[in-house]
Amino acid sequence: MVLRGLIPSLRRILSSAQALSWFGLALCLGLATPALAQPVHAVGAENEYADVIAQIGGPYVTVRAIESNPNTDPHSFEASPSVARELAKARLVVRNGLGYDDWAGKILAANPAPGRQVIVVQELLGLPRNTPNPHLWYRPDTMPKVAQAVAEALSRLDPAHAAYFAARVRAFDRSLQPWFSAIAEFKARYGGTPVAVTEPVADYLLEAAGCRIQTPWALQAAIMNGTDPAPQDVSYQNRLLDRREVKVFLYNQQVTDPLTRSFLDRARQHGIPVVGVYETMPAGYQYQSWMLAETRALMAAVAQGRSTTVLH
Repeated sequence: MVLRGLIPSLRRILSSAQALSWFGLALCLGLATPALAQPVHAVGAENEYADVIAQIGGPYVTVRAIESNPNTDPHSFEASPSVARELAKARLVVRNGLGYDDWAGKILAANPAPGRQVIVVQELLGLPRNTPNPHLWYRPDTMPKVAQAVAEALSRLDPAHAAYFAARVRAFDRSLQPWFSAIAEFKARYGGTPVAVTEPVADYLLEAAGCRIQTPWALQAAIMNGTDPAPQDVSYQNRLLDRREVKVFLYNQQVTDPLTRSFLDRARQHGIPVVGVYETMPAGYQYQSWMLAETRALMAAVAQGRSTTVLH
């Protein structure tokens, strides 16, 4: 009688042990998968930074770009309540600094979050607050440092995938080489080329390529900041164009007003090729292909006299 009563209990024990054994085997074979961790929610204040976050984080991040419209002036951007909410819940934020996106800094300060990673590119590059040109993404040395900083931040938030993030940085650095080669080629062939501009949007790229920017800085800064330039600076720019003292005229494709249109008309009237540069990454591009396209447009203007006003 005692043995007969023990048999069902033994069967239950053996059945449970067998189930545990099969579950362990299934885990080893990948048949039973534990729930995946949620991707890191990240925000790039500007879409070029959001693009780099996405390239480094891959499937382990969800990324939102705040300033992403290439048909508006980023300097006049005003954050909405929905933007504030998006930033407040982000675990990783990359923003430019240098007064370009102070709205983001204010929102983050008003919504502190333990463990949130914030990368300010100005600080990453060791630049003082009074650096006059905020368009840091046109500097060839900027995005490799941003990519590395993003990988380090993501590794702190998601240590299990640190090796993946490090590998993505290496791939990202390799993918920049065509752009760097194009800059080096232009500098070797056309270094010293005099150019005129409306704003300092692409000045860092022009300087890296060895161009001589002839437009007075005061005029560039006034147009960038939406203030009235000095008449003598306007006259100087007009003379540059009237006398064909520059080989290319570059203008901010996103921001035109009567003054910049008058410069554009003058350049065309005198047969000076024009290049429209973008302040915000246009649709259909990643950061690398965008910078390469801008550099090739500059090359085409100098080498072939070809204008490029819109990137396709």
